[in-house]
Amino acid sequence: MKLVVWFEEVGKEDGGLVGGKGANLGELTRAGLPVPPGFIVVADAYFSFLRACGLQPQIEQSLAGLDASDNAALQRAAGEVKQVVLGAPMPAEMASEIERSYEKMGGGPVAVRSSATAEDLADASFAGQQSTFLNVTGTGVAPAVQACWASLFEPQAIAYRARRGYDHLKVGIAVVVQRMVQSQRSGVIFTMHPVTGDRDKIVIEAVYGLGEAAVSGVVTPDFYVVDQPSLTIEEKTPSRQERQLVRNPNAGSGEGDNAWVPLPPDLGRQQKLTDQEIVAIAGLARRVEEHYGSPQDIEWAEEDGSFFVVQSRPVTTAVVAD
Repeated sequence: MKLVVWFEEVGKEDGGLVGGKGANLGELTRAGLPVPPGFIVVADAYFSFLRACGLQPQIEQSLAGLDASDNAALQRAAGEVKQVVLGAPMPAEMASEIERSYEKMGGGPVAVRSSATAEDLADASFAGQQSTFLNVTGTGVAPAVQACWASLFEPQAIAYRARRGYDHLKVGIAVVVQRMVQSQRSGVIFTMHPVTGDRDKIVIEAVYGLGEAAVSGVVTPDFYVVDQPSLTIEEKTPSRQERQLVRNPNAGSGEGDNAWVPLPPDLGRQQKLTDQEIVAIAGLARRVEEHYGSPQDIEWAEEDGSFFVVQSRPVTTAVVAD
C-alpha cells in the first residue's frame, strides 16, 4: 500500500484518498497555481494504523451509546479516544516513510494539516474540526501526523458526525505535510461576498504574520472588497495591528513553535496590502474560481514578496443574493 503521495500526483477527484484539503492542493498544483510543495499521508495509512494497533474495538467501546448532546459525556469519550490514538505506537515502516518523504522535500519547517475524507461535501463541511500544526521540523513530523489522526475525535468532530449520521470509524483522515510559508502577510479570500452572496465581489482579509492570528479572532484583519469582473477596488477598511504571530526563533526548546511579537507602531497602522497587491491577489483568486467553476474560500500567504495559495475550498456558508 502506498502511504504517501505528492501534490502533483492527485487532483480534486481523489478526496477519498487524500481528503478535501489534500485533493484541492493537488488540483491547484496541477493547475499551475503558486502552491508551496508538499506530500499527503493518505487516509489508508490512518485505517492501516488503526488495524495494526487493534484500536477499533477500544474506540467503538468508548463511543458506544454516546449521547453527543451530553457535553460531559462527549468530553469524556473524546478524551478517551484521543488518548487511545495518541498512545499507540505508529508502525515503524509508516513512521520511516513519513520521515523519508519529509527529507526528500528538503526538510525545514512544515505545516502538518488534517484532511478528512468527508471534508467539504455538498451536504456537509468538516473543515476546521481537526488539528493543524505549524512550523514542525525533523522527528516531530510523524508525531504531528498521529496527532492529526487523533484530532478526528475532537468533541466537536464527534458531535458533528453524530448529528449527520456518519459512522465514526468509516470517516477517514489524510494528513497534508506542506512546506511552511513564513508569512510576512497572510489571510483569506472569498470569491463571492460571504455576507451578501454577491458573485461579482471578491473579499480579501489580510494580517501581518501567520493567518492563524486572524482565524483565532485575536487580530482583526484589513478588509478589502474588489469588483470581480473589472478587478477594481471598491472598499478598503484597514485595521490597526499591534502584534503578529510568527515562527518562534527558539522553536524546539520547549517554548512552542510560534510566538507573538510586537509590531512597530507605524507599521501596525499601515494598510497591509498596497492597492497593486490587492488587485494582484484578487486576480489570483479569480483564476482559482475559474478553474473550479464555483465560488472559493481561499487561504493565501506572502513571503519575501511572493504570494502563495495554501488552500482553497468551496464556499459552503454564503448567503445567496436575490
